[in-house]
Amino acid sequence: MAEPRKKEDFLHTPVEHIDITRYPVVELVEAMGKMAYSARDLARAADIYHRMLSDRECAVILCIAGSLVSAGLRKMFADMVRFRMVDIVVATGANIVDQDFFEALGFRHYQGDLILRTGLYDETLRELYIDRIYDTLIDEEQLRICDDTVRQIADQLEPRPYSSREFIYIMGAYLESRGLEDENSLVFQAYKHGVPIFCPAFSDCSAGFGLLLHQVSRAAEPKVSIDSVKDFVELAQLKVHVQQTGLVMLGGGVPKNFAQDVVVATDLMGTAAPMHRYAIQITVADVRDGGLSGSTLREATSWGKVDVGYEQMVFSEVTLAAPLIVGYAYHKGAWRNRVERRLNDYLGVPAVTVG
Repeated sequence: MAEPRKKEDFLHTPVEHIDITRYPVVELVEAMGKMAYSARDLARAADIYHRMLSDRECAVILCIAGSLVSAGLRKMFADMVRFRMVDIVVATGANIVDQDFFEALGFRHYQGDLILRTGLYDETLRELYIDRIYDTLIDEEQLRICDDTVRQIADQLEPRPYSSREFIYIMGAYLESRGLEDENSLVFQAYKHGVPIFCPAFSDCSAGFGLLLHQVSRAAEPKVSIDSVKDFVELAQLKVHVQQTGLVMLGGGVPKNFAQDVVVATDLMGTAAPMHRYAIQITVADVRDGGLSGSTLREATSWGKVDVGYEQMVFSEVTLAAPLIVGYAYHKGAWRNRVERRLNDYLGVPAVTVG
């Protein structure tokens, strides 16, 4: 076999996004609940998520960290919005912009040959402008188009500070205006169903490059910027509004901490809201280094963030555990009795035209 030297030698097999609606996993997950170790933890987490959806008072906050959209979970996230299984999203910017919005623009992520895990071809990938995420590949030149699309959107807006939620809503409006109504896009489905998406570290992704280009080109002129404190205020306002909440945390990092901290924020604002009633987390992070990503939900109780009783850690890789947990909740069907909260409408959305 000749040594690969062209882009098409690497970018030929797209990552396919799993469809949780096709696989009735209820019996499997319930059988796992009769086992031990991580199997039983996973089954309990699935039951807690089902309880969240069955609780009419509970608003569900989905936290997404790690490179999960590129790994094949994009449709699952879109379905969670479509089927009223989530009311608020807190995510890393990469999942929202570099990956979901990127695919909504018509681009794809690709499976990398297993040999890429050794790093054998990384220098070749660099020469070809191909970026690697473990065993997944993305075309850097297409990613630059995504960066520039964010710049184009920013160039059309009134120059002022925006929350990441406002800007991501506008990205959804952009997709609609361009005829890119991708039913499997989290950004578009959230725009369509009024689900707010927060990216507390929005500049740490393709959006950051696009906004950098926008601000540099404006020089001393007024500019669009992202106000991360406004994100915090808006999420705290939502917590006060809905009161009862449940966390579904896939990975850890900033989304986990941001969503948990909102309880403390409401107290500081003088509008105290209760701790998160339910919480589940899937992570491979270790608890022993004191890091946030692996810290247990019981530990969060000491901070006044997560209530005890319906909380469960699942120490597993997200692409293995999440389709089972979310698939279980989908096929149990409690979402059918939930109303569409449209919390974006509660906060208010920018009246803008982009295209």
